[in-house]
Amino acid sequence: MATNQNRNPQNARSGGRGFAGMDDQRQREIASKGGKAAHRSGNAHEFDSDEARRAGQKRGQMGNRREGE
Repeated sequence: MATNQNRNPQNARSGGRGFAGMDDQRQREIASKGGKAAHRSGNAHEFDSDEARRAGQKRGQMGNRREGE
């Protein structure tokens, strides 16, 4: 049976293809360009302080999903 090296996180950087196979710095560069383009085009979501506060409160109410395990 053939193994898929992309499923092993240690091999993903060295032998993977595409975005997953890139080094961390290159991924950050590409992601940064995408974020900047989204802001320029007006498609990026920007949280205001009230919206961010509500999101944080909602997460705090959820608790840790792994607590019961």
